[in-house]
Amino acid sequence: MGSVLLVFCSVVLFAAQLEAQSDFYKGKQIKIVVGASAGAASDLYARVVAQHLPKQILGKPEVIVQNMPGGGSMTAANYVYSVAKPDGLTLGAVTSPIYFAQLLGRKEVQFDWAKFTWIGTPEENDELLFIRSDQPYKTLLDLRKAAEAPRCGASGVGSTGYYIPKLLEEVFGLKINMVTGYPGAADVDIAVEKNEIHCRGTTISAFFGREPGKTWAKNGFVRFLVQTGDQRNHRLPDTPTIWELMDQEKGMDAKKRLARVVLGPGAFGRPILATPGIPAERVKLLREAYANMLKDPEFGAEAKKRQWELAPVSGERLEALAKEVIHQPPDIVERMKKIMGES
Repeated sequence: MGSVLLVFCSVVLFAAQLEAQSDFYKGKQIKIVVGASAGAASDLYARVVAQHLPKQILGKPEVIVQNMPGGGSMTAANYVYSVAKPDGLTLGAVTSPIYFAQLLGRKEVQFDWAKFTWIGTPEENDELLFIRSDQPYKTLLDLRKAAEAPRCGASGVGSTGYYIPKLLEEVFGLKINMVTGYPGAADVDIAVEKNEIHCRGTTISAFFGREPGKTWAKNGFVRFLVQTGDQRNHRLPDTPTIWELMDQEKGMDAKKRLARVVLGPGAFGRPILATPGIPAERVKLLREAYANMLKDPEFGAEAKKRQWELAPVSGERLEALAKEVIHQPPDIVERMKKIMGES
């Protein structure tokens, strides 16, 4: 009788917890703060999440997107971490390279990367560097002997558009002129089209997952110089990896170690995160809802239509990874400062 009573009480307690969770989100609004302007890859992704996530959450709350561009997602990350309430009603979609700013001790950082609440990511992202095809450079290493350094554009130092060219410049001795301060990815694309800048670093999924990247790939407007994955991506079969190029050079061991650290943000992909201190049961609910959304056939169909490749990483894994990457020895930090132009 005692064991039956215990089971009964457990069921009742579980049902009460579910009801409480359902009551919490019912009639409420979840906001996804996007650290990019409208039309950027992270913005498009967040809007699809906002469409499909509600049906996976008990109470079916409304989910909206609020764009908060600036500083390569710095503004959005600071808001989610330091301003938003820890109630599970504010999520963030930011670019993972912004943790570099914390490693480098920048004063504008108002967050601790290791202490965010991590919900999940749909994929791990490798990066690429492209250049307008009317530029005279056929290969990445041609940039070593550029008569006039091509201009690469980025929103800020925390963005992929900044650290990919700077890493390549450091590793291979290239000549690149960085131009920063663009509000978002769409603005960088417009600058490329206007020939205001010539090159850009971005993630492979972002380039092929939205316009104008899809069109540029088809009409040959840009040339792909390098990609960062261990293996060539199936969409870039003729583009060498950074590791292939380093294997062709001498004395690259130390630079390979540096590249592994700098390219770490790729493991975070396009993360959805939240404010620290959210109640554990609510974090569990959000993580499960997000994971279920990624498995949902309707979301899968949308991802396929947009040419997004899904290879999810759990919130638990991202939490561990965030703690790992944010703790680096002083020598690595000093090398990163050089790449970021701070030493």
